[in-house]
Amino acid sequence: MSSPARVTANGWGWRYAGRRLPAVSDVSFTIEPGERVLLLGASGAGKSTLLAGLAGVLGDADEGERTGALLVDGAAPESQRGRIGLVLQDPDAGVVLSKVGDDVAFGCENLGVPADEIPGRVASALESVGLDVPLDRPTKALSGGQKQRLALAGALAMQPGLLLLDEPTANLDPTGVREVRDSVGRALDATGATFVVVEHRTEVWLDLLTRVIVLAADGGLLADGPPAVVFAQHGDALADAGVWVPHHDIDVPVLPSADPVTGAVLETADLAVSRDGRTAVQSRLELRIPCAAATVVTGPNGAGKSTLALTLAGLLPELQGTVLAAPDLAGRSGRRPSRWRSRELLTRIGTVFQEPEHQFLARTLRDELAVGPRALRLSDTQVDAVVDDLLERLHLAPLALANPFTLSGGQKRRLSVATVLAAAPQVLVLDEPTFGQDRRGWIGLVELLQAEVRAGRTVIAVSHDDAVVRHLGGHRIQLDPAPGDDHRPSPADVRRGRR
Repeated sequence: MSSPARVTANGWGWRYAGRRLPAVSDVSFTIEPGERVLLLGASGAGKSTLLAGLAGVLGDADEGERTGALLVDGAAPESQRGRIGLVLQDPDAGVVLSKVGDDVAFGCENLGVPADEIPGRVASALESVGLDVPLDRPTKALSGGQKQRLALAGALAMQPGLLLLDEPTANLDPTGVREVRDSVGRALDATGATFVVVEHRTEVWLDLLTRVIVLAADGGLLADGPPAVVFAQHGDALADAGVWVPHHDIDVPVLPSADPVTGAVLETADLAVSRDGRTAVQSRLELRIPCAAATVVTGPNGAGKSTLALTLAGLLPELQGTVLAAPDLAGRSGRRPSRWRSRELLTRIGTVFQEPEHQFLARTLRDELAVGPRALRLSDTQVDAVVDDLLERLHLAPLALANPFTLSGGQKRRLSVATVLAAAPQVLVLDEPTFGQDRRGWIGLVELLQAEVRAGRTVIAVSHDDAVVRHLGGHRIQLDPAPGDDHRPSPADVRRGRR
């Protein structure tokens, strides 16, 4: 078992190639062996960049420019092969091989761990994270929470002295959040490893941590100390800076509930949805999406929420049954959105994917936001007006000429929402629209969606975020796990609730 690592930063910073301003700058701190640190900061403050620097995966001079020093046990992180374990935000990003046992063993094999030692490490890592599945279980059959625990097990099997987690619960349902947090706690108790986690859900981790470090958006640290002291002394200032502070209220109005019985913009009949075109993940769905209101789709990981959203948006064909658009929305294109051409979808149903990168097409934010308006053949003056407005409303104006792929996770999410709004569709379908957002970004996005509803547009949002469900009000569709192979929703597959 590796000894806990010591981390030091002395005026460290990093500027990505092609960016004028640094992603993070002038950061100095020392993390003693065995400390457990929550790394906070507003979206874009450089949290993920700092974590990548600690993991030694930022690259060389062609990738960017570094200043100051960042050391693990007195040496550059790049030289500490196997000493540092990194678990990324996206559960699927950590999956390498097709079977559970092989995936956990992958890191050990790359480090040259003796072959007779690897099975014991794999078994111990899986036990420590509570992933009780056969070693030959296909990784594609795991839920989101299980995949995140699998990635954690793969990192722990290498027996790192420094464990780094980048928003490990961002895309997980409440059960998955608890699973991952409890798994981390057990692993740290067993190994004593030094621990740094980037996470917006501060309440989840507080009882596990000994220290909070807050990055300032303009460089340096905003706060550093024990969690109770930092939040008590700097709570208001941190909330104003965009940090999620435990027990700080969100000053955003709540939309009224909506009646799905009348004025449906989309409705389904005996609908079965499938991602692969063969296996139904939900079936017998009889849904009505109320016009000019918000509908939030909730349910555990693996219940088919994203698949349903893509089907409602016309991007996946129905496996069985139909999705029908209201005549006013369909026009002359027929009432089944799955049969519409992309240009017909552009101003009618816009979709924000769970992974923001899946919809980026251009080299700068300004060009990205101009794609939709230009496809609608707006004049240059009109395009500029739309782009400038969205850049300001979503706090992206200083990054107008940056490459979309160099943004932080929260910035990418705001950009992905803005690209859809730029075409002004009548229906917005958004998959986890607020994941990875700091407090300020979350409020901005929720207020933006509320404004779209007030303007007469329809919003359909997939979300695990209880606050999103509450503030968007409207109408709720709850998808429950399908029992056995029948993939049926619960009898109350549609629940309309006041939040």
